[in-house]
Amino acid sequence: MTVLIKGGTVISTTGADPAEVLVDGETIIALMSPGSDPAMAAERGAERVIDATGKYVIPGGVDVHTHMELPFGGTNASDDFETGTRAAAWGGTTTIIDFASQQTGENVRTCFDDRMALAEGNCAVDYGFHMIIGGVDDTSLKEMDILVREGVTSFKLFMAYPGVYLSDDAQILRAMQQCAGNGGMIMMHAENGIAIDLLAEQAVERGETAPVNHGLVRRAELESEATHRAIQLAKVGASPLYIVHLSASEALEQVAIARGKGGNVFAETCPQYLYLTLEDHLGAPGFAGAGYVCSTPLRTKHEHHQADLWNGLRTNDLSVVSTDHCPFCMKDQKELGLDDFRAIPNGIGGVEHRMDLIYQGVVQGEISLPRWVELCATTPARMFGMYPKKGILAPGSDADIVLYDPTATWSISVDNHHMNMDYSAYEGQEINGHVDTVMSRGKIIIENGTYLGTKGDGKYQPRGLSSYLI
Repeated sequence: MTVLIKGGTVISTTGADPAEVLVDGETIIALMSPGSDPAMAAERGAERVIDATGKYVIPGGVDVHTHMELPFGGTNASDDFETGTRAAAWGGTTTIIDFASQQTGENVRTCFDDRMALAEGNCAVDYGFHMIIGGVDDTSLKEMDILVREGVTSFKLFMAYPGVYLSDDAQILRAMQQCAGNGGMIMMHAENGIAIDLLAEQAVERGETAPVNHGLVRRAELESEATHRAIQLAKVGASPLYIVHLSASEALEQVAIARGKGGNVFAETCPQYLYLTLEDHLGAPGFAGAGYVCSTPLRTKHEHHQADLWNGLRTNDLSVVSTDHCPFCMKDQKELGLDDFRAIPNGIGGVEHRMDLIYQGVVQGEISLPRWVELCATTPARMFGMYPKKGILAPGSDADIVLYDPTATWSISVDNHHMNMDYSAYEGQEINGHVDTVMSRGKIIIENGTYLGTKGDGKYQPRGLSSYLI
């Protein structure tokens, strides 16, 4: 279908301008000044005209950190690729990058192919994959080169979860050296997992088993130390480095120092670290705090973590907002840790709410409209080799388009979200603004409060190298 979107304000990284967007099939073919060439649309035979008066017209969101149906702690994340990507669409996200995962002793190619098979034909929006390398050895290092050539250009390592995913410094350095040669990006879960496990064991021995202890033992100093160590290893390995789910002021300081010295270091944060706190959420009465167990953890409201993170989003020391979407239901899943916080599956669901929650930063004066689009769409696409196909409204780009109504008001609730969860981490959060219409590669999949997509609409997206590295 050929579609003309008129009357709206197009938001890009450079500003907000009245413009008309012309789509032909899956692709944007023109952006025009309002009424500048009305004959053009007629000549193109626009089959549908969408009136976007009063609305923002933005590129579809790109969430580069999700974990659909991730195996964790004896269970699986409650959103599969179908339900999770459908929820993403409801929230204005039209592309995700999830993770294939390899552990020590497993074959990288087998793990990747198995993950691809889970997603194929099930996704509501477009998707790609990073590769988690949990067992760094000669074979997996060679597979990294092959995957880069096939469009998997980023690799996640862990400094946490000993015995499951943790890589020691030598393994990390080897993987970084490999990416220095193949052009890939190293993503790092930066927490000192060995020290954290010791503190967790000591807490349980003292009888401190409630969910809040998850945050108390995963101290900000241990995120900062690991972030610093990862940065230094990346400097030695001559590799680019992307710190995932950064939550603490001290860790952000390490990133800012490195970037100030010209280091090829990037970082993301997530909405939970901007809005939720250790005391009010992770420390909720009874077992309710289990719903907020994630790693890195929520931080205390008595320091300046949230204010510093918003500042980092303004200064670009934090370049991306993603969700680390990894939902678990309270019943039967989070309850696995009723007697021991260490057994609570780590993860918060949020893929549906990222665009809305970060838009509140615009409403509150924390960031600008262009920065909103930059953080949630354009920079993620550039960072992970999807730009300019994704992340921008421009001729030749995929027609991933969101019409956003800035005048709408509503509240997030388990009663109105579309994620496969029995609670909402953002229950009662008042929101100014709402996704009105979502187009994925030219197909309207959300309109008038109705999901119009079908299972399998999303296509796998091989990726190029990061735009920031070439």
